[in-house]
Amino acid sequence: MRKKLIVLAILLLCVGGALFAQEEWGWSESLDMVWLFLGASLVFIMQAGFALVETGLTRAKNSTNIVMKNLMDFCLGAVVYWAIGWGLMYGKNALGGLIGTSDFFKNVMDDPVYYRDWFFQVVFAATAATIVSGAMAERTQFKSYLIYTCFISAFIYPVSGHWIWGGGWLAELGFHDFAGSTVVHSVGGWAALMGAAVLGPRIGKYVKGADGKAAIKAFPGHNIPLAMLGVFLLWFGWYGFNGASTLSGSSPDIARVCVTTTLAAATGTIGALFTSWIWFKKPDASMSMNGALAGLVAITAPCGVVSPAAAIAIGLIGGILVVLSVEFIDKVLKIDDPVGASSVHLTCGIWGTLAVGIWGNVEGTAAGLLHGGGFSQLGVQALGIVSVGAWAALTSLILFFIIKAITGLRVNPKEELIGLDLSEHKAEAYTGFQIFSNM
Repeated sequence: MRKKLIVLAILLLCVGGALFAQEEWGWSESLDMVWLFLGASLVFIMQAGFALVETGLTRAKNSTNIVMKNLMDFCLGAVVYWAIGWGLMYGKNALGGLIGTSDFFKNVMDDPVYYRDWFFQVVFAATAATIVSGAMAERTQFKSYLIYTCFISAFIYPVSGHWIWGGGWLAELGFHDFAGSTVVHSVGGWAALMGAAVLGPRIGKYVKGADGKAAIKAFPGHNIPLAMLGVFLLWFGWYGFNGASTLSGSSPDIARVCVTTTLAAATGTIGALFTSWIWFKKPDASMSMNGALAGLVAITAPCGVVSPAAAIAIGLIGGILVVLSVEFIDKVLKIDDPVGASSVHLTCGIWGTLAVGIWGNVEGTAAGLLHGGGFSQLGVQALGIVSVGAWAALTSLILFFIIKAITGLRVNPKEELIGLDLSEHKAEAYTGFQIFSNM
């Protein structure tokens, strides 16, 4: 009897709260509030996913450094995004849709819509910043990384984000990026590629073999199960990333978005698995994990405007592309990206953005080539890719060179060989276990 009374009391409280919300906001507004906060919380979990993937796919001696970077890029990013980034991204349009110019340091007490929207957007800003960590892993000074992450969250990401999500010039042209293949992932991917290029490869990565020819040394990840757990957390968080980008808890598109997201992730994994199996003669675990992320990145732009069958194709091609891209960046460009971040987020971000112009199936919103839209939408998508890419690449490159000149960007060789856990933090991740610091 007592349990029944408790349950009844809880139900009455819930109903009372709902009625209060209905009186103040209405059912739809209340549902939107709950849905966006739930979605933002799922996206926040992706920070843990990125940390585990990066930690697992790199060497044990750098684990503490990696999780510290993933912690601090959110903490610092949240503050600067509140102070500056939000205003640049969602402030009043200026200079022909190039930048926002209001709502800096917004410090209101009674604006629940602003609170809701800011909370949802700050986790996206943090995602763009944390992508870079993997490409620059195992040889970056901690203080220099903190400087960089403040700039991307405060300036680089918000400006190009304004062009698309803030009502800027690309939005006016009809550029479509539902949840951020370009806004978030390509921006982070370009910055990751520039950072890795400016840093240079890890010691011993590109060496001469016994025959005098150039050879590439692999640095295997120290904990593949940990990385796999990170992939599952990222996949789980992506249901908030894409699903809550409907921006409404009553939208009928939520279910379809989550279905297309699931199918693309699945076929991305399958595509990378079999491509690596053919290429390397073995089914590669790290490539398969990156395939899942490749499918997720690729479907992020078109998930709201494509069918399940199209999602399967988009994810499958993304999974194949990520393997080819990792090999190209590593062996042809000779840019050392320890976790394949540039391939996952840049290459597949570009592919997913173009996929809108091919498979987009919403008349008046994003009608693609295969659904009667001709080349118009594909051309707008390509213009957005080039414009955002030029902005992100150039500003990141300048920033990294400035940091390198003023504070230094890379740890010294001795610190790199010892490992950043000890040299940067004096805190081993695996105290009591033998760590091979010369590896």
